Amino acid sequence: METYSPIFIISQDILNLVHEITSILHNIDFNLDETKVINLCRENRLKTIHSSLYIEANSLSLQQVSDIASGKQVIGLPKDVMEVKNAIIAYDELLDCDPYSEKDLLNQHNLLMKGLIANAGKYRSGGIGVFSDNIPIHVAPGAGRVPILMSQLFKWVKNSELHQIIKSCIFHYEFEFIHPFSDGNGRMGRMWQTLLLYQENPFFAWLPVETIIAMKQSEYYQAIRRSTNKNDSGIFVVFILKAILESISESADLMKRFF
Repeated sequence: METYSPIFIISQDILNLVHEITSILHNIDFNLDETKVINLCRENRLKTIHSSLYIEANSLSLQQVSDIASGKQVIGLPKDVMEVKNAIIAYDELLDCDPYSEKDLLNQHNLLMKGLIANAGKYRSGGIGVFSDNIPIHVAPGAGRVPILMSQLFKWVKNSELHQIIKSCIFHYEFEFIHPFSDGNGRMGRMWQTLLLYQENPFFAWLPVETIIAMKQSEYYQAIRRSTNKNDSGIFVVFILKAILESISESADLMKRFF
């Protein structure tokens, strides 16, 4: 039987970035005012939801996302409003999920895409690709291969002895490579990496890495394309690690200034 295993090169850049990230984590003072921490977590969660949906062309502003989370009515496209409401529910459930469970992944996709696509919570049954500015940058494996590829990817990420931060980045790339769903792959890949990172440190659950990715969308898609062309997900790993480092540095500085 064919075995699927990620192909990557662990470069010195990757090791250096992981070291920088973990060093910042070790120096963060988590014994802070509880109310302020809760407010910061809430703000970062809303930034995460807004940015991840913005990448997927959702038109609602951060303030509108915040208003929806507060139960207020907003004026916007019904599809965009539903995407936000679904994402809020999905992220509320995320930290209770098993990061190595396909069942939990499918349940989360159902929450995220319910009412938006007909096959929410199910792997795709047709062909699909990744596009940037209407230009195809990746044609995903055939639908018939998706279940076995996803099963093998979950086995790999659970059993690999690589550093959890590196594994989460590789999983993110491989998930986008397989593109297991008919829609929602980008937001699911980013969400599931957050869950994997959470296993390393709870602080990652509230880190709005998506905000950095949203500001660098062209680089994000370019990293996917280059990794695919070079058959080395390490290229994408470097990009995501830099985004994590930038996000965690900003959050650490914010905590020092205002807490």
